[in-house]
Formats: sequence, C-alpha cells, structure tokens
Amino acid sequence: MKIGLDKWIVVVTVVSAALLQLIDTSIVNVTLLQMMGSLGATLGDISWVVTSYAAANVIMIAMAGWLSARFGRRNYFAASIILFTVASMLCGFSTNVWMLVAFRFLQGIGGGGLLSTAQAIIVETFPKEQLGLANAIYGLGVIIGPTIGPALGGYITDHLSWHWVFFINLPVGIAATVMTLLYIKEPAEKHHVRGLDWAGVGLLILGVGALQVVLERGDQEGWFESKYITLLIIAAAVGVVGFIWRELTYAHPVVDLRLMRRRAFGVGMLFNGILGFGLFASVFIVPVFAQTFLGFTATRTGALLIPGSLATAMMMPIIGKLLQKKIPAHLFSGVGFLLFFWSTRLFSQMTTASGADDFFWPLVVRGVGLGLIFIPLTTLSLTGLQGKDIPQGTGLTNMIRQLGGSFGVALMATFIERRTAYHRGVLADHVTAYDPFALRRLSGMVSGFMSKGMDAATAKHRALAALDGMVFRQASLLSYQDSFMIVGIFFLLCIPLLLLFKGSKKAAGSHPVEKPSLAEMAME
Repeated sequence: MKIGLDKWIVVVTVVSAALLQLIDTSIVNVTLLQMMGSLGATLGDISWVVTSYAAANVIMIAMAGWLSARFGRRNYFAASIILFTVASMLCGFSTNVWMLVAFRFLQGIGGGGLLSTAQAIIVETFPKEQLGLANAIYGLGVIIGPTIGPALGGYITDHLSWHWVFFINLPVGIAATVMTLLYIKEPAEKHHVRGLDWAGVGLLILGVGALQVVLERGDQEGWFESKYITLLIIAAAVGVVGFIWRELTYAHPVVDLRLMRRRAFGVGMLFNGILGFGLFASVFIVPVFAQTFLGFTATRTGALLIPGSLATAMMMPIIGKLLQKKIPAHLFSGVGFLLFFWSTRLFSQMTTASGADDFFWPLVVRGVGLGLIFIPLTTLSLTGLQGKDIPQGTGLTNMIRQLGGSFGVALMATFIERRTAYHRGVLADHVTAYDPFALRRLSGMVSGFMSKGMDAATAKHRALAALDGMVFRQASLLSYQDSFMIVGIFFLLCIPLLLLFKGSKKAAGSHPVEKPSLAEMAME
C-alpha cells in the first residue's frame, strides 16, 4: 500500500515539529559555557536553563492527551508550535540568566505538546497494517533528534553565538504552524472530556516536576547531603504516589493510567523507560568523553555522532517494512539489545590515544541497535490502542522515555564521579615513595621543570601536582570505561524481559478491533 502525498505532507509537518522539541532537549548543553560568559551566570544558575525546560516538558507530555481531546488535536498541536516558537525567540533575546530560565520554561510547555501529539497524529494517519512504518518514520525524530542537538549546537557555538541556538527554531516553527493549519485534520471520532482533574494535575506537577529537578540537579547538589534535594525527593515521592492513586481511582483522570492494565502497553512502557535510559545515557557519555579526554571541539564532537544517526535512519524504514511480514517483533528487539551491548563493549576499550575513526563503528553498531529496538517496541505497545486511548498512550510512552533518559543521565553522572574517586584512591595507593617506577617518573619531571629555570623546591612541587593530575586523568578514563560497560550490561540483562511480550496476545484480544493487530501478527 502506497502512501499518498497528503500523508507525506502530514508526516513531514509533525516530524519537523517533534524534531524542534527533541533537538532543543540537548542543543543547549554545548552552549552553556558561552551563555555563562555572556550573561554573567554561575554554573549553578545556568543549569536551570536545562532543568526548567525538562521539568515543564515532562509534565506537558503527560497532559498532552487530555489537552488535545479538550481543545482539538490540530488546535492544540498548532498552539504548542506557536508557543514553542515565540518562546524560542524570547530566549534568544534574553539579557540575563533568569529571563532565559523563565522563557525556557515556556518553551518546555510548548515543546511538551509536540512530541506525543505528533506521534498520535501519525498513528491515526496510517492504517493498522502500516503502523510499523508509521512508528519508523516517527522514530527517526525520536532517535536522531537528541543526536543532532549536540552537533548543531556545537557548530552554532563555534561559528555564531548562543542566541542562534534559539533563533534557528523560528523558520521551522513558522513553516510547521502553517502546514499544520492547512493539512492536519481532526480525528473522525470526536472525544469529549469532562472538566480538568485539578487534583491530578497538581499531584502531577508536584511529583514529576520535583522528580525532574532532582534528576537534573541532584548530582550537582550532592544528593542527600543537600536539604533542598532531600525535600524535593520527599515531594516527588508524595506527588508520584498520590498521582498514581488519583488517576487509578478518579472517573475522569487527566492521564489514564488504566491503560497500563493492558499487558502489551504496560510492558512497552517498561521498555520505553529502558530505551530512554540507554539512549540519553550514551548520548551524554560520548560527547563528554570526546571533549574531556580527546580535546575535541563542540563541532567535531557533534560530527562524531552523525554516522550513528544515519545508521538508525537507514534501519527505521527497513524494520517498519519487515514488521509487516509477520517476523516476530521481539526478535528484532533482542538483536538490537545485543548490538547495543556490543557497541558499549567497543566504547569501553577507548583510551586517551583514541581518535575520531575509533568512534565510527561503535556508533554505527549503536545506531543499528537502536533502530532494531525502537520500532518493534513502540509498535507492540501502541497497536491495541484506539480512539481516545491513542493520545493518552503516546503521551505516557513519551513521558516514560523522557524520564528514563533523565534517570540515565543522572545515574551516569553520579556513577562517573563516584567511580573516579574510587579509581583515584586505588591508583594513589600504588604511587608511593617506595615505588621505583613512580620515583623515576617524578625525578624525570623534576629535572624537566628545573631545565626551564625553576628552583628545586618549585620544580618538585610542580612535578607532584602534574603527577597527581596524571593519576586523576587515568582514574577518570577508567570510570568512563566502566560506565560504558554498565550501560551495556544493563541492556544485556533486559533481554529476557522481552519474553513478557509473549503473553500480550490474550490481553490485546480483550479489546476487540476490526483487524488483527500488528502485535498479534508479530506474536504468531
């Protein structure tokens, strides 16, 4: 079955809008230092530029299903694009850090309505038998967006100014708004919703908002060493538990958590969290490693990630087509998990002597693996949904993936810091006055500094500092190697959990549809 021109216009429109949100999730990360210098902000202040966007984004992703049903999917999608675009312009014109934080929060509100609504539009645009292809097209943005962000941000940082990180959204946002109003139609089936569940919204904002702030800033604040973070953790726990209880017991919830009772969807949510963890954790580790140890510029670091993105882009439509041939979907994901583990194994062998060429195959293998994971999991998760459940399901799926990514970045940042301290202690135990190798190295460094005109005391002090720096650098390298392996082993251990999908056929069958679902076809 061929895809008509109108469908392609819809696809290009919604994927472009979704890419705006996904790229902006990571694009500012490589411009933070330039922002600090331009706005006179501290590292603690500037980190709120990331945190405010992420917190607003996750909350709105969860509410996107209710809002699109209340105001109309096309209207809500267009309004989200407009808000995102206007907020981007205001971010670019900000003259101090707190203006930027406030406008980034507005940008996050707009961006939260783009991702889930875009997926819901694509899912309803394609017939059931083409759902795998639809998710493949959407997956291009989900997987490639976080990868393009650092590359684009790096180029802008090196050649323009940080303001253009936001101004670049304006032409795409304007074009996407016009195309949305012209070509995107409301679903044939109208969904009427009751008044807003204010208690549910309040608990959602408290729980998910506090959790997101904890994940973004916990490592910087020292986790439980900070009273501020401890209070937020308590608030997050109360909010999340209260929100789950409210949405499961209230007749007209703002987020329908009852969808989790469908086995395929519930298991899919688990794996979307796992996918977000691996995707964002690896995207976080690779650029930091390249810039910290290899001295790559922001542009060059971003360019490293392009081959992996292209590999994912090539795999998406292929997997989407193969899923239509009744090949078991969970087999694709199993192979994808194995490839992801292989890529992290290759990354763990990186050294300070590694070059750009050494990143090529690990990133390509990772890209192929992500393509094999994303499409089958998304298709299995969403196939049984119909009508008003589609925007609710896509909202929950994207929220869990974003939260999984936040957990991944926070845990990896903490792991690297703690592991570096551990390795430094072990290495320092072997660099003593009784170690002949260490003494020879120290003596050579002292002689080198004295040859530059330093006196013996100053030369020895500088040599000891340099030796300590070498120990710290080696400890950091070992911690990054460990972090790559931890992410890989985590994915490897998740492979047996794919068997949980095998029991989803019966669950899907309890919700009748006109045609056999792709999940059922995949399980046969």
